[in-house]
Amino acid sequence: MQNSPEQVSSRPTNGKRQLVQKTAIALRQRILASPSGEQIGSLPELARDLEVGIVTIQQAARILEHEGLLEVRRGPGGGYYGRRPQMADLERMLGAYLCGAPGSWREILDITSLLFNRLCAAAASCHDEVLRSELQELRTRIARCCSMDDLGGLESRLQEILFQMVSQPLFELLTRVALGSARDVKRDDGATGTFNLSVWREGRLRIIDAIAGQDPALAHFEADRQNRQVLSIPFRFDHD
Repeated sequence: MQNSPEQVSSRPTNGKRQLVQKTAIALRQRILASPSGEQIGSLPELARDLEVGIVTIQQAARILEHEGLLEVRRGPGGGYYGRRPQMADLERMLGAYLCGAPGSWREILDITSLLFNRLCAAAASCHDEVLRSELQELRTRIARCCSMDDLGGLESRLQEILFQMVSQPLFELLTRVALGSARDVKRDDGATGTFNLSVWREGRLRIIDAIAGQDPALAHFEADRQNRQVLSIPFRFDHD
């Protein structure tokens, strides 16, 4: 009995890789066409339907598991179940990509500045009174901040409130990844400087006041002005 190509060698060839990618695309389309959590088939069923070997299905499934789109359940009632990736999944993947292909510190700083400016301007158009009240409460805490130990938590809270005020998932994802990269990347431009808590505090208060005044242009201006003043800010995002 002649062995199948998948049994002859476990070393992936260009043709094999293309087949796995094509199979992953087909599985991805099935998942996105079905409700989250629904079974898209068992291993033998998928191999039969897509007319590929079981090993190819398994390799394609691993790709989708890494993307957060697929859950493999074993045992009775097991099979392949579609899911939707969470924000943390996407952030982790994009962050890993940037770590593998890092840009300069100055380039990442420019990106974070543009995104933060836009975030503040968009938040100024929010009319949710609960979120606006939470922002005012945070303003009081920032105004009283006199310790670097408190800054990280206050900054993280500010970002979270702004993300809720804007409520644009893709924008939030890109901003989180950019800010995380700005925090983690090694500075390579020789820039030096001492973080000034007073500058940070006063700048954040002006931004919050502009947002509270529902003035997008002023919020953008104040965010851009502070980005030019502050050399580095210790952004931190804590995920459950």
